[in-house]
Amino acid sequence: MLIGCRRRGRQSTRLKVALMLLVFSCQLLHVLSEKTPSAMTVVESPEASLEGEEDAHVEEGDSEDLDVFHPTDKWKTLKSGLGVPRGFDLQTGQREVKLGEHQTLKYQIDGQRQGKENTQGPSVSAEELKKALKNIKEGVDPKTSDKEEKEALRAQFHPMDELKKDMVRLDMLMESDFQIMSRLVSQFNSSNATVEEKVKALHDLEYLVHQVDNAQNLASSGGLKLVVDALNSTDYRLQESASFVLGSALSSNPVVQVEAVESGTIQKLLMLLATPRPMSVKKRALFAVASLLRHCPLAQSHFLKLGGLQVLGDIFRASGGGALRVRIVTILYDMINEKELISQTGLDPIPDASHNERLRQYAQVSLQPLLAEQGWCSLVPELLASPEHDWKEKALRTILAMMPHCQTQYRKDYALSSSLSALQEQYQELVLTEQVLGDEDGYFGEILALLETVVLKLKQV
Repeated sequence: MLIGCRRRGRQSTRLKVALMLLVFSCQLLHVLSEKTPSAMTVVESPEASLEGEEDAHVEEGDSEDLDVFHPTDKWKTLKSGLGVPRGFDLQTGQREVKLGEHQTLKYQIDGQRQGKENTQGPSVSAEELKKALKNIKEGVDPKTSDKEEKEALRAQFHPMDELKKDMVRLDMLMESDFQIMSRLVSQFNSSNATVEEKVKALHDLEYLVHQVDNAQNLASSGGLKLVVDALNSTDYRLQESASFVLGSALSSNPVVQVEAVESGTIQKLLMLLATPRPMSVKKRALFAVASLLRHCPLAQSHFLKLGGLQVLGDIFRASGGGALRVRIVTILYDMINEKELISQTGLDPIPDASHNERLRQYAQVSLQPLLAEQGWCSLVPELLASPEHDWKEKALRTILAMMPHCQTQYRKDYALSSSLSALQEQYQELVLTEQVLGDEDGYFGEILALLETVVLKLKQV
């Protein structure tokens, strides 16, 4: 019994020793696995060495399974199958390694020795390693490929010096508006230019003279006089185009308006309106007249003295002049309204140093008595028979503006009274329709309010 107990004690001691050795081995393996980094082995395919077409294969393994290369202070060739220590860069294609003065890895490429620290670099994917190894086998220099890429990128862009030279050339080629207008006027005035070329030059010129400065430059350079003279041309196309240019250049431009009055533009435009001309010519001429008279009392005074109202009356009475009637009534309304505005309130649409002079000029414009004298009190109401609501609205506004000098005649005009009553009924129904649709302040309501104002004014003593 005693001997058996001793045997069992020996066996227990052996088991304890074995267990302690097992634990110590596990700890040792754990420490070695943390200190020893994984290594990579470069394995070249036999088929790749024979055919030169296949990529090199990269295998990964632990340092326990592979022979790890240990660098020294002398250059050593890195052989195939050896584990590469962490930090060694395969993308550069090096084949020799040594330790530097500060225990850092150095490598050699094509006989040129360079330094590289054995630091923890970023991870490299398998595809990048394959590409680097392929470059090694094919003898591709990474520096050369980078240089080619930079040259290709540089070829896509121009140097800054060349760009500056191009900008200078562009500045020299670009024309100012004044230069363009001078060239167009020269083309228009050329004796060798055809009618089509002259019409095109006027069309291009019209686009530019919408700007106030350009129109004034055209007048100061003598180009405006050439355009005015074209109104006397025997070709209707030139008459129409010249009138169009004048209408755009004269619009709200006092400097050009005065120049046009002094150059005899009103007489030439009235001649186009008073004589047989195509409707397109008369529309453009009437557009030029409206632009010249608007906010220009000097032009209005000359227009009345030259019989402009009589010319407009003849066009209004002529058959087939329906398209021009509303334009004529609009011209009359604008002339009446702006004089009343500036005379009663002193509000000047063009406030400048010549305000007092314009007040004096407006005082010399005697428009309302001439309108009553030349029969406009009965002409304007004829526009109420038009099917267009816009035309009726403008007629009502002009009738209301002419009321001080036409009230007595309006009261005697039974046709006007009947027309106003019929229109009141018509627009009352239209207003109800608007209200049903949810439009409380609609367009027809405005016209109905005008109608009621006119009827109320007629009843006043």
